[in-house]
Order: sequence, then structure tokens, then C-alpha cells
Amino acid sequence: MDILRDFLDVHQSVRDLVDRHRSGSLRFRNVTSLVGEDESSVLFRLKERCHAVFRHAPDGVRQPTHREALFDRAVGSLFHEAMKLREDLYQSEIYAPRVRALRDGAGEESKALFDEFERMLAGVATRLEEGVREVETVVRRTADQLRILLSECGDDGTAARFLTEREADVEAVFDVPLLVLLEQMHGSAAAGLERAGCSYLASGYFELAAARFAEASRQEGVGPSVEALLDYALGMQAYLGRDYAGTLQRLSRWAAATPRRPDLVPLARDAVSRLEQLAEGPKRKAIARDAT
Repeated sequence: MDILRDFLDVHQSVRDLVDRHRSGSLRFRNVTSLVGEDESSVLFRLKERCHAVFRHAPDGVRQPTHREALFDRAVGSLFHEAMKLREDLYQSEIYAPRVRALRDGAGEESKALFDEFERMLAGVATRLEEGVREVETVVRRTADQLRILLSECGDDGTAARFLTEREADVEAVFDVPLLVLLEQMHGSAAAGLERAGCSYLASGYFELAAARFAEASRQEGVGPSVEALLDYALGMQAYLGRDYAGTLQRLSRWAAATPRRPDLVPLARDAVSRLEQLAEGPKRKAIARDAT
């Protein structure tokens, strides 16, 4: 998830960098947050995490797949291209003015040295244009590799959940609708949304889980378990919101459905068993009776 999050942030930074270059407002400070030699730059963090996960197997047993190794190399290339661009910007914006300021006070004996400086600096503008274009191309090709990698690696729903939280960024990076990406990862958009919802359930985010299940229920190829999971999530969210009649209505529908996940039973049972003590007002007796 760190790698996926960092890549989305890298892509956004590169888009911003390209836009600034085209408008003539690109400055050295705009690149430092993207690429550098420590954790303060997002591309450095991405590179280090990819090396740790895809290059050095911590248990000494698991070896990276071909796709993982290829993505790792692509990120490494992106880092080095961005560092070259950073160096060119530094020379153009910071180094060149300092050198030219020194020339005014230098004697004739230093002319050859300053001529050499000018010769080196003369190609910076051309290299900047090429560098921006190269970084833009490499980040796009790296996104292609990540998209394939996501489709090949197993996802328990954590990745799908994260992708749904950053839909606009995801579609900008992978150039496909989110539902298409989920279909490539899980066989269908409905299955991907269901997995995302189950990930929210495991974390106790019932409202967000219900939103994913509701969206899954509107997709083609939806499985029979989604409606039951939606009832469960809405029932538990109603419990948290002290809507105890709604809790009973939804959890009763969930309890009558098949198939039903056994691991969800204990929490639902615990919630319903407390309703007799929690219910208040004129409906208290009816809620207590139905809860029993």
C-alpha cells in the first residue's frame, strides 16, 4: 500500500512538474519534493520501498516475480532520470548565476575556465527539455507496469479499498476507469468492490463498507453474497448510530440470507444481545422482544 500510495503521489508530482515546465514556471524548489537523496522526497521513498519488497527477500526464500523485478527496475530508472533533471535545474537556476557573478571579478588568466563553464551551461536548456520529456515518458511506462502487476498479484481487498478512496488519481495514473481496473484485478468490478467492502468490514468502517457493497450490487455479475453483506454493514452502522429498530431490521435480513459468513456472527450477536439494555422510549419493549 505504501508503494501504491507513493506512486500515485509521484505521478501527481510529475504532472505538476510538466505543467510548470510548459508554462515556464518550473523552478528547482518544485523538484526537491519529488526527487532527492533522503526520505523527504516521495520518489526516493518509492525507490527504497520497491528495492526492499521486490529486490531483497527478507526471509531469504521468496524471490521476486518477473513482473515485480521489472517494476522495480522501472522505478529505479524513473528515479535516475528525475535526478538528472534536478541537477540540470540546479545548474540553470542556481549554479549558472553564481558562476557568471564570479566572472566579473576574475582576471584574464581565468578566461579559459569561464569559457569552459559557459560551454557546459550552454546545453542545459536543451537537456531540461529532454529531461522533462523523458521523466514524463518513463512515469507513464512505469504506470503501465504497475497496472499489470496489480492484475497479477493477489489482493485481499486492501488494494481495492485504497484505489476506491483515490478514484480520480487512479484514473489519471492508469488512464482507465476505476471499475475497469477493478475488473482486471478481480475478474469483475462487482468482485473488486465486494473485496473493498470486506476490507472495510474487517476494520469496523461499516458505513464505507456499505457504500462499496451498494455500488457492487449495481454492477453486472454481482455475487449472491453482496446483498447480505450490505444488510450486515447497514445493520452494524445503524447500531453505532443508535437506530436499534434499523439494526434489527437489517441484521434479521442478513441472518436469513444464504450464504452467510460465520466470522461475522459473533459481532452481530454481541450487538443484538445489548439492545434490551440500550433501547429507550415507547419502542423499547418491542425492540427487546425482537432482539431476543
